[in-house]
Amino acid sequence: MSKGQLQSWLDEEWVRIGADGAILGSCGGRKEAEGKPKCLPRKKAESMSKEERKKLVDRKRRKDPNPNRKGKPIMVSNKLKSGGRVTIRGQGIVMSNRLR
Repeated sequence: MSKGQLQSWLDEEWVRIGADGAILGSCGGRKEAEGKPKCLPRKKAESMSKEERKKLVDRKRRKDPNPNRKGKPIMVSNKLKSGGRVTIRGQGIVMSNRLR
């Protein structure tokens, strides 16, 4: 990652997502009864549906259920399994039902 890319990543506004898929506020400002937060850049969070955000939070809480755990964070992927489109060996995007 170049210095410019790192700076743009740091400049993004990160928000936390609630169990219901709602955007709750800035990352790091969790209330005690809220549970393990899932944080995303605001642009990415807003580009996802509420159901997609809910699935991400569910996955995060399954992998790291203790909201008060200390130590290194457990990272969980933000990618969802869509099944609609996939990219294969530089051939561009093809429909999954057209794969051989």
